[in-house]
Amino acid sequence: MADIRPYKISVPQEKIDLVKQKLELASFPDELEDSSWDLGTPLSEIKRLTKYWKESFDWRAAESHLNEVPQFTTTIEVDGFEPLATHFVHVKCKIPGVNAIPLLFVHGWPGSFLESLRLIPLLTAGTSGPYFDVVAPSLADFGFSDAPKKIGFDAAKHAELYHKLMLKLGYSEYVTQGGDWGAMISKFIALKYGPTHCKSSHFNFMWWVSPPKVTKNPFLWLQYNLQPHSDLDKERLARRSWFYDEGMGYNNLQASKPQTIGYALQDSPVGLLAWIYEKMHDWSDGYKWTDDEILTWVSMYAYSNAGPTASGRIYYMDKHQPADQKAMVFGPIQSSVPIGISVFPLDIVVWPLAWGRASGKVVFEKVHPSGGHFAAHERPEWLAEDLKTMFGKKGNTYGIVSGRNGYAAKARL
Repeated sequence: MADIRPYKISVPQEKIDLVKQKLELASFPDELEDSSWDLGTPLSEIKRLTKYWKESFDWRAAESHLNEVPQFTTTIEVDGFEPLATHFVHVKCKIPGVNAIPLLFVHGWPGSFLESLRLIPLLTAGTSGPYFDVVAPSLADFGFSDAPKKIGFDAAKHAELYHKLMLKLGYSEYVTQGGDWGAMISKFIALKYGPTHCKSSHFNFMWWVSPPKVTKNPFLWLQYNLQPHSDLDKERLARRSWFYDEGMGYNNLQASKPQTIGYALQDSPVGLLAWIYEKMHDWSDGYKWTDDEILTWVSMYAYSNAGPTASGRIYYMDKHQPADQKAMVFGPIQSSVPIGISVFPLDIVVWPLAWGRASGKVVFEKVHPSGGHFAAHERPEWLAEDLKTMFGKKGNTYGIVSGRNGYAAKARL
């Protein structure tokens, strides 16, 4: 379509220069002698990364590498809001003759469309199907997408935006994959647009899960309440408790006063670095982040169109959305849309398996031995394999998208 335009990232040099100037003028707080990650990002880490950002990190090289991925922008209007320019990656299947499955990948915070980049080659090419066409947008308020100018752009509005994007790209039927906010947005897509358009959803994170209820899932309820917790379930509940007791401060702040913390994140690249890197460290499972990776992820906020303040507003909108919509947030997915679940043990909110099985029409479940919150980046091979299994010939969602089963139309691969 004429208004779907190719996009190349090109951060104005004055933005880069201003960040460098602020890094040069940075001052640092003190730190307790026996301090650790338990108190927040360690001073030694921030000083090291600040020095590297200031003296050695090459954003232009990172930008050039990112621009090797096909990116586009188009304008979409969500009901009640001004039209928004939306940035997205769109990579089509590389295998000739394949009826590729359209997959909408939705990122979260503190991520960006960067989370999709290791996963995409595994889904669009390779030696075995099924294969996918992948669309990975920058959420409104994030990256190189526009930010809404008024209150109320909650997860349901995000769902409307990306549904309309898929229709605009010619995908009247599609599947979704998401973690973090991507999971919540995917949930609303399934509720609002499934099963007519959204045919299936895969999640690697579901914070809304809860114990099965005897009135709705009597067999699961009996199984869960009469059998002792397994060691794995105990570990999951302990991880869940840790997050709600020790890791929710950022959420409470961004859900109540996003503008206040926004001044610090906008004005101080060091503050932004500490705010985001803490989550990258705490929410991953021993993943060895390189300095270039860390600073590229942080730069996606420092150089975003709307600035880092905008990205925290989704928490506020979620907390203050209409009461009838909140029931959709906290309840199971009341839809015939089949869902798949991949569990990574060091995600921030994990759950006993019975909880996940009560979350909707579950047709695929995989528990992995390691991995954290950023599954598409930390364990892309595993996540890709889960999607290929779920939508493959032996999966319960094989052929669910009309005319698009992910395999060659004539000679089966």
